[in-house]
Amino acid sequence: MIPLPLAAVAELTGGAVHGDGADAVVRGPVVIDSRAAEPGALFAALRGERADGHDFAAAALAAGAVGVLAERPVGGPAVVVDDVRAALGRLAAGVLARLPDTTVIAVTGSAGKTSTKDLIAQVVEGAGPTVWPPGSYNNEIGLPLTVLRAEERTRHLVLEMGSRGAGHITYLTGIARPRVGVVLNVGTAHVGEFGGRDKIAEAKGELVEALPADGAAVLNADDPLVRAMADRAGARVVTFGRSADADVRAVDERLDDAGRPRFTLVTPEGSAPVELRLHGAHAVLNALAAAAAAREVGMGVADAAAALSRAVPASRWRMEVTERPDGVTVVNDAYNANPESMRAAVDAVAHMARGRRAWAVLGEMAELGASSAAEHAKIGQHVAERGFAGLVVVGRNAAAMAEGAERVGSWTGECVQVDDVGAAVTALRERLRPRDVVLVKGSRVAGLERAAEALLAGEHRGEGGRPHADGSAEPEGDRT
Repeated sequence: MIPLPLAAVAELTGGAVHGDGADAVVRGPVVIDSRAAEPGALFAALRGERADGHDFAAAALAAGAVGVLAERPVGGPAVVVDDVRAALGRLAAGVLARLPDTTVIAVTGSAGKTSTKDLIAQVVEGAGPTVWPPGSYNNEIGLPLTVLRAEERTRHLVLEMGSRGAGHITYLTGIARPRVGVVLNVGTAHVGEFGGRDKIAEAKGELVEALPADGAAVLNADDPLVRAMADRAGARVVTFGRSADADVRAVDERLDDAGRPRFTLVTPEGSAPVELRLHGAHAVLNALAAAAAAREVGMGVADAAAALSRAVPASRWRMEVTERPDGVTVVNDAYNANPESMRAAVDAVAHMARGRRAWAVLGEMAELGASSAAEHAKIGQHVAERGFAGLVVVGRNAAAMAEGAERVGSWTGECVQVDDVGAAVTALRERLRPRDVVLVKGSRVAGLERAAEALLAGEHRGEGGRPHADGSAEPEGDRT
């Protein structure tokens, strides 16, 4: 973060300094977890369903925080505002306004946002210092926290923007207006909340509408709903995809034995070979989006291709491939799930397991509304059609997967239904053989990352969830 006196923080947030220290300088980081406070930090005391950050203000100050962004006096240096969450956004917007040499690149889509954000960042950092978020910091808390990590030397700020309805992305672009906006796809994630794919497309297109005239809308040419967003763009439109008329496209695609894509990256300026370290054919479109974004900040095709070939998975529980000593390969893709990402993961593991047995441990795909049972059944059917040796369905809300698998009369695999993660681990341990390949995937509510971790650790680790910031707020968004 750029250095700011508490008085300047108050000016940017519309708050007032309480206690001593108006001239004390915040040098960062801005944190929402008192355990992460350090000398020079600013602690944002967010209220949440389970805890109130104000109760941890004293601990943050004792750890060296310069002050607290709060909604009431906390017995120490503080900037008191009406709403800490909104003030965090205003602070981020004010800091970014003081960084005119920083280019904001924003990514949205129903699937692949985080992986693509990680790819873009790893590519463009070759053209200058780059800041990007860990995991899926794509909501009204996580995005400002990422922006506030930017410094005067930052040249690229790569952000992920999620949405649960109309206006959410507009709010986020009000904090950090992008010059390059990438829209990956419009799928069925959270369709129950939105009310249909057309509504999801409307919300995703808010990113395109926010771009300045000298910016670029980077759109997936293979997705008709995304391609149609060109009509909403006041900025220049650049397309990517497998379509022959895409500006940035892939040809000569193939997968190696580990399911890692190899292809030739083709742009108007030339072409270059890419050998991804990521798994699954679906990673190709993410890589093309990253290449298109890199092109917009001046990177040549050879440099972008080389950077893509060096890039590694940077966020947890997204196609993490680990081999146990007995040769069992565990693919932990448990961060989140929707029908599109489920099918992509199943296809990737089916390829990786050629000549070996494949197992799928799958949990529910949340927020699919009236289509939930049908979509779960389709995934079970897809697992069976791809020839998996077995399917372990975790939780009642995913039960339709078993029904779908059992409809495939030619399938000779085994289907097991269990109630929770512990039972899933037990069931799989009884069935696994050396060299089997296991896919673990479900929505966040399923918590299936614990199953993957237990399979790798050799023991079940219990039912604990993710740590939250003092229990008061969650910076990672589970949004489409």
